[in-house]
Amino acid sequence: MKINRTTSLVVLAGGASSRMKKPPQDGKELSEQEIQEANQRSKSLISVGNDGRPMMDYVLYNIKKAGYTNIYIVIGPKGDLFKEFYGDQDKGNDFHGMKLSFAVQHIPEGREKPFGTADALYQAVEQFPELNETSYVVCNSDNLYSVEALRLLSESTSPHAFIAYDRDALSFPSERISRFALVELDSAGALTNIVEKPSENEVENYRDASGKLRVSMNIFKFDGVMTYPYLKNCPVHPVRNEKELPSALMNMLLDNPGTMAGLPLSEHVPDLTSKEDIQEVKKYLEQHYPKLDWNF
Repeated sequence: MKINRTTSLVVLAGGASSRMKKPPQDGKELSEQEIQEANQRSKSLISVGNDGRPMMDYVLYNIKKAGYTNIYIVIGPKGDLFKEFYGDQDKGNDFHGMKLSFAVQHIPEGREKPFGTADALYQAVEQFPELNETSYVVCNSDNLYSVEALRLLSESTSPHAFIAYDRDALSFPSERISRFALVELDSAGALTNIVEKPSENEVENYRDASGKLRVSMNIFKFDGVMTYPYLKNCPVHPVRNEKELPSALMNMLLDNPGTMAGLPLSEHVPDLTSKEDIQEVKKYLEQHYPKLDWNF
């Protein structure tokens, strides 16, 4: 039986990187170059790998290994450095056999920062409307998702899907993990709710059928036709004042329950959110990606 794979993927890389620009809290030694890059570059362009390779190289490497061919990187209005690294055309750059295009997340008048992840994806599908006619995967640029995670989403036959990570398999400090939103799945493994900052007393209520606590690391597969109106009409979060992808997602599920499959996976997901993460990510890449060989 032939699997109808999803081969389009959107990488969100236009955020303000506010936490990365804060001074480090734990006194870890960073070079002057690392501090400068962390303060001035988008997170995924910080040099963390061999030969000064940026995080995005490794993200794209796994994306290619998982079989995706059409890649759309959402950048900010000042994202020209991405084009220096990955191609100077707005669309159709050849990067190791992938077709790579750039969508720009413009900042609305009166705001200093981008308007959130749902807005980023909405601007991408407006600039590349072919995404509204197919399925696509969307992920962060500062998380290194595994080839297996990316393949699971590519091969999923559900209209929508996401990786439901085993919280206990994430190698982050417990205080950091406790801030992650939990996901609630029904008996069939479909997403029913995203629970932000549950109290310690509430946590046990959200174990899945296998007894695991599951979290989302912001990697989703969407059906473009079904998703578009919810991106367009995404409400503004009352506290964070942004249009957030989980809000659009949950509104879609209110009208289309049972359509987003949670795909269970137990593994760590390297995360480059703040300066404290730079050395940890460098160690991880040195151990697991000593060399990038694009010929496969």
